[in-house]
Formats: sequence, structure tokens, C-alpha cells
Amino acid sequence: MEFTSKSRFYIYGVSAIAALAGLLFGFDTGIISGALLFIQKDFVLTTEMKEFIVSSVLLGAMIGTLCSGNLTDKYGRRKLMVVVSVLFIIGTMIATFAMQVSAILFGRLIIGLAIGIGSYIAPLYIAEVSPFSLRGGLVTLNQLAITTGILCSYIIDYSFTSFHGTWRWMFGMGLVPALMLLVGMIFLPESPRWLVGKNRIDEATRVLRNLRNTKDVAQEMQEIKRSLNVKEATFREIFSPWVRPVLFLGAMLGFIQQATGINTVIFYAPTIFQMAGFVDVSNSILATVGIGIVNVLSTVFAILVIDRLGRRPLLLTGLVGMCLSLTALSLAFHQGVDISVMRWVAVACTFIYIICFAFSLGAILWLVVSEIFPLNVRAAAMSVAVFSCWFWNFAVSSTFLTLLNDFGPSQTFLLYAGVCIFAFVFCYYKTPETKGVTLEQIEENIRNRLPLRDIGQPLCTKDLLTESQIG
Repeated sequence: MEFTSKSRFYIYGVSAIAALAGLLFGFDTGIISGALLFIQKDFVLTTEMKEFIVSSVLLGAMIGTLCSGNLTDKYGRRKLMVVVSVLFIIGTMIATFAMQVSAILFGRLIIGLAIGIGSYIAPLYIAEVSPFSLRGGLVTLNQLAITTGILCSYIIDYSFTSFHGTWRWMFGMGLVPALMLLVGMIFLPESPRWLVGKNRIDEATRVLRNLRNTKDVAQEMQEIKRSLNVKEATFREIFSPWVRPVLFLGAMLGFIQQATGINTVIFYAPTIFQMAGFVDVSNSILATVGIGIVNVLSTVFAILVIDRLGRRPLLLTGLVGMCLSLTALSLAFHQGVDISVMRWVAVACTFIYIICFAFSLGAILWLVVSEIFPLNVRAAAMSVAVFSCWFWNFAVSSTFLTLLNDFGPSQTFLLYAGVCIFAFVFCYYKTPETKGVTLEQIEENIRNRLPLRDIGQPLCTKDLLTESQIG
């Protein structure tokens, strides 16, 4: 299908508004890296309490992810996105005006609920409104928004280091994108695929025509209807034998993304740079801004090439780079960062690690889990897969400082490098290439019990003729 500049502008606009949930995701996970350095000046914090302030948002994300899958299928993607924006606003206000550590924890728990729900609904919504030829780049916009949010949080952390009530200003700035998301989602259409699932065919056709800027949407509507020619799914069906393999794949990708150590850098970057020899708080936060910049630029690169090069080449290349940079980072700390050269090696390795993560696991996890699940169970199955991501995020982030204290940075980063080796082997044998294939074709392959690595293959002409004859 050829797209006019008007239709492209509209679909990118819709996707950009939905991706504000990703920006908030990035902002509220990244802002704590600088804020924590100032919260500990106002409150007496143990190592465990620091870890809990960081990871409380992840606990909320786990709860939000698990509890919202059926709600998304029942009430629709757009309405849940409105709820997400309201939760962001409430949680941000509680954390900003907190007078006790418990209030900060409660506010960040609510923010976590919003992040957990929004982290899978935003890419799900974008994937379902996108034409398949643009789906990779459009869904990856959500990851660009996440990295942009992280960069913004680092810049705000640095900008408010000399303000009275520093960490309150850092938290409070999150109200701006939360309000933008709330207003934007009020005016966006519902997912046409969800509307078809609720038998609201006329409304789905009208929405699809607006999204494609053409009246000729009969073929796409037929593909959507065809994918729904099964009984209404229950939550238990996501664990049925034919869905279980892709559920396992989604959960494993969530584990891999987090167990390779990304959020130890996102949450604790200033702490890492201080260990590397940048003792001044402002300088360590400023160095962290550089992390945010290369994160965004690498994600832009992924958006530009992911629909041309495909998912697998980027994923596997990134994992190799992550493993090598973590190994070198481990060696740098083993040699001692008091040596000037090794200090800069440690910083360079951190940057290379972020670059490789951003164009591989960072972009591809959210894209692949929005593609691989059948429509009838997509939201519920995504909620389980993304729960795995948040669970391991919580496990890694809440133990990082303890690992540093018990084993030192060299052994800690070497552990994450070892996970990268396992991740490469798993992804090589199990992760499919889904470039240029419709969601309905992927679902058909899953129903035909193709191996995981092959579910992204286009349906062959022989299969289509056989199905046509049967019909």
C-alpha cells in the first residue's frame, strides 16, 4: 500500500502521542538516578532503603502489568491509556510533595502502576494502528520516547542540582508530559483491531479509513476478521499449548533485557561514574547526560534501519557489543579506576554498552512482544511477558548496590557479561525475524505450530490456496 504524506503525518502523529507514555516511562525511571543523591541529604537512608526507593517504581510496574491485561481487552487500549496518564499525574504529585520517605515510596509505587500498564499498552496500541510496512519504525518510536525521557530526566537532574528542594523539582517536572498524554489520548481513535474484536465493524472501518487516508481498507479488514475467526479467548488461553511457546519467548526476552544489566546503568549511572573517579555530584550527573544522548541517537538509528535490516541482525549484533563492553568494563575496574587511562576506559565501555543496548534489546523487545501474540490474547499475553521484564528489572535494580558492596564492580559487571553470552545463544536459536510480515500472518504461523524462529515467515502461496479451497 502506498501512503500519502498526509496519511504518514497522521499515523506518525497518533503514534507520537501514544509514545508519550514511553517518554514518561523513561523520565520516571531515569529521574531517580540524580534525585537519589539529594534525597539522601534530606533523609537518613541505608543501602537497602536506597535500593527500595529506586525499585519501588518497579514493584508498582509489576502489579500494574499483571492486573491490567484483561482490563485492556475489556475496555480498550485508548481508555486504559487515559487511566495511565491520570496515574502518572497522581503519583508524581504525591512524590513531589512528600514529607516522609514512605510518601516518596507510595508516590513512586503509583507511578510504577502507570509505567507497568503503559509499557505494553503503548507499543500494543501503536502496533495495532500501524500498517505492517511501517510497524517496526512506528513501534520503535515508543522506545525512542523512552530514551528521550531518560535523557530529559538526566538534563533536569543536572539543571536543578543547585535549586532549593532539588529532588522535588526533579520529580515535579514529570507533570508536563503526563498532562500532554492525558489531553492527547482523549482525541485519539481506538485500535481498529480491538473494535473488530468487539464486533464494532462499522466503527473499525471508519477508524481504519482515517488512519490509512483511503476508503480501500477491505483487504486489511478481512485479514483482521480472519484472525478473529476463533472463539473468544479467556485469560487461561494464554497458557494453552499453541500460545505457550510465544509466551515463553516474550518472557525470556523480558528476562534477557533486564538481566544483562541495563537498568544498573540507567538508575545508578552517577554512582557508577563516581566509582570511576568523577567524585563531584554535578560532574557525575553531567557525564550521565552523555549516556542519555547516545541512548537517544542509537535508538534513532534503530528506527531508521529496523524495517530494512530486520530485528535479528540488530539484536544479535547488539548482544555481542554489550558482552564485549561489559567484559572490558569489568577489566577496567579490576585494574583500578584510580589509573587515569582505566578511568576513561570504564566511561567509554559504559557508553558503548548503552549504544549497543539501545539499537538491539532496547528497541526490539517492545517491538517483538507487540508482534508475536495472537489478537484474541494479545493484551493479556503481553502483560504476562512484560511482567517478566519488570520482575527481573526489580530483581537486578534492587540487588545492584548489594552486589557492588559484596563482590565489587569488576565481578558484578562480569556477571552481566555472562548473561549476554546466554542471551546471544537463546536469541540466535529462538527469536524470529518479523520484518515485513502482517500480524495476522504471524498469528497464522503460531496456530500452525511453526518453530519460534520461523513464525515471522510470510504465508506461502500453497498454504493460502489450500485455505481458500477449504473456505
